[in-house]
Amino acid sequence: MKNIVILTGAGISAESGMGTFRDTDGLWTRYAIEDVATPQGFARNPALVQEFYSIRRVKAAEAMPNAAHLALARLERAWPGTVTVVTQNVDGLHEKAGSGAVLHMHGELAGALCSACGHRWRAPDKMEAGDRCPSCNEPTARPDVVWFGEIPYHMDRIIDLLAEADLFASIGTSGQVYPAAAFVDQAREAGAQCIELNLDPSDISHVFDEVRTGLASQIVPAWVDELLGTVPDVNPAEEERDAP
Repeated sequence: MKNIVILTGAGISAESGMGTFRDTDGLWTRYAIEDVATPQGFARNPALVQEFYSIRRVKAAEAMPNAAHLALARLERAWPGTVTVVTQNVDGLHEKAGSGAVLHMHGELAGALCSACGHRWRAPDKMEAGDRCPSCNEPTARPDVVWFGEIPYHMDRIIDLLAEADLFASIGTSGQVYPAAAFVDQAREAGAQCIELNLDPSDISHVFDEVRTGLASQIVPAWVDELLGTVPDVNPAEEERDAP
């Protein structure tokens, strides 16, 4: 087993204080998804959308990675093959934890995008309707996040990685959002072993070879410990000492 592809969703960041739109309380309960997470919502009320993402941006900047993020960074450092994290999250916590091979298929809160010319830059903490692009000067700045109805980023690269995967893990995802929900099928077709780690079984748990449930901060480090236990000459104590 050489190549590992890991899909992460909102569940891996929940213990870091980052809510999901399926929470029963929190930020998402105060906003309708169609108003703040669709191109149509941005066209109707850009000020509302910018306010929403500015709140999330500040919250993400203050959040700290939990034991699950740190465990995946440790796996990347110690695994003799490749470990790639494909994340649906926009919070940047994988990088804070020390992961380097991260593909943000839904963009990043820390980024801004010009809808006119496609220029990207680092977003300020607060963005407002009518903010201008530093490249073309048009008042068309928006959060660099992928909204419902838009095409996720890095799809060609992700498809290639799934075709080469020996192990595919889905962590903290609902199995309801496509195309990510189909990744397990693509990995299985390529012959990969597939495991789901989630607080509760997802809608597609039956597709996986193995399903583990519990808090991400507990089950992900335990899974990583098992994987690294199969690698010769890995000193877990040394890896923990090197963790950020």
